[in-house]
Amino acid sequence: MKTLSGLKKDHYGYYFIAPFFIIFAIFGLYPMIYSFYLSLTQWDGLRDPVFVGLQNYGYILVDPIFYKALFNTMFIWIISVIPQLTVSLVLAVILNEAFLKGKNMFRAVFFFPNIVTAASLGLLVSLMFDWQAGSVNQILLQLGIVDDPINWKSDPWFMRLITSAILFWQYFGFSMIIYIAGLQGIPHEYNEAAQIDGASKIQTFFKLTIPLLKPVIIFQVITTLIGGVQIFDQPFTLSEGTGAPDRSILTSVMYLYQRAFVQYQYGYGAAIAFCLFIFIILLSVLSFWISTRSNRERKVK
Repeated sequence: MKTLSGLKKDHYGYYFIAPFFIIFAIFGLYPMIYSFYLSLTQWDGLRDPVFVGLQNYGYILVDPIFYKALFNTMFIWIISVIPQLTVSLVLAVILNEAFLKGKNMFRAVFFFPNIVTAASLGLLVSLMFDWQAGSVNQILLQLGIVDDPINWKSDPWFMRLITSAILFWQYFGFSMIIYIAGLQGIPHEYNEAAQIDGASKIQTFFKLTIPLLKPVIIFQVITTLIGGVQIFDQPFTLSEGTGAPDRSILTSVMYLYQRAFVQYQYGYGAAIAFCLFIFIILLSVLSFWISTRSNRERKVK
């Protein structure tokens, strides 16, 4: 038997993996390091950056618009992700049943919204809810439900809800596909054993399927969290880049965009980006910690 020390080692393998690390260093690592440097400066893009230390981060701590953008982001994410993960899980369980005919067609239909660009969806919904020429008001007027057109876009909470609805509709099909992949990794013998023991479908779902799917659920929560904090396209096109009304759908990334590329405060924009980066890491670690703790408690019981 050949031992590890007896294996032939050479450096040719490094040549094959070198392109990835070179490209990552140029287009990934260097921009990150340079962005962090910019976050410590004041720079308008024309003159040389002026080093100001942690001043930008100090401004963020007392910036009410940043906190409002962060609240909008988390509110839109929570309202969209709860039905998204719930509905997609139920659909995945149904479409994973062997007896169901045409399930591949249903999977494709539910996944279809995911291939539509986010900007297109935001623009389409914006046109639908236009208070003068939007199709929603025209239908309500034709049916006699309302006497005058409703100015949907003037209500901050409605705009937050409609943005959440767009995100739900666009991504629930993708979550469903991930759940189906997880379900197909569960051995059929487990379900058969549960049926032999007299467990109902609902008992099997909550006592067997959910615990076995927990790693997939954690993956879904963390990935949707990372994507949710980066919401940009839908609210941007829905409000024509302003976050109106009353900055109700101004998300954190939209605020970063406005500061960096509209007001030309690149240093402040970079500082916002790094604050969001730290925020995502903290939430991801918290999600993982909660999951690990619940697993330990279950094993103890």
